[in-house]
Amino acid sequence: MTGAPPPYATLLAFTRYVGRTGPRKATFVSGLRRQRESGSGFNPHGTLVKALKADIQFRTGGAHLTAAVDLVRPRWRPLYEALTPGALAYLGTLGDPAAVGLAQTRDALGVLGGLSIKVNPHLGLRYDDGRAEAVRLHFDPEPPADEALLATLHLMSRHMPQVLPHATPVVVDVRRAQVHRPTPQTNPEDLDRWLAGEAAAFAAMWTTAA
Repeated sequence: MTGAPPPYATLLAFTRYVGRTGPRKATFVSGLRRQRESGSGFNPHGTLVKALKADIQFRTGGAHLTAAVDLVRPRWRPLYEALTPGALAYLGTLGDPAAVGLAQTRDALGVLGGLSIKVNPHLGLRYDDGRAEAVRLHFDPEPPADEALLATLHLMSRHMPQVLPHATPVVVDVRRAQVHRPTPQTNPEDLDRWLAGEAAAFAAMWTTAA
């Protein structure tokens, strides 16, 4: 079809796809393509991310996160009331506020199995001891699927030289304040093969979607 959008996914979209099974994969890809063609879609979490970053940068101990509940539109208030306790708990896990700060991250665009994937962390952290982390936040009511976690952490690791050199990828399940990091048991080559197959299937479904 002339003018059809090429296969493309954000890291969030691709890992959500990977976490699905059977016909739900095709339904998900078809919905993404329709959304892209219509230009629809809204991210309600932007204010929370900004508040978390402000609390880290200015060492305000959660004041910005707490205030965000009242700053968002009334329709999003229940969402923020559900997310804020976990976000505050995660902030507490970072330790001494004076020993951690924000680090500049960059988005990366990778191609896997014919699919362009945008790898975009929510924030970067740098600790006084030299450690750095590139962080993706998971906001959904359900915990992230194991497959989605593996895919997110691996793709972030794969593109870390562009995203935040020498950093460790981290996924934070915000509602439960659980922090997920790569495990040494995973074989990067096996993950590459698996995700290349998933990406190729995604690209094929995208191309054939009505």
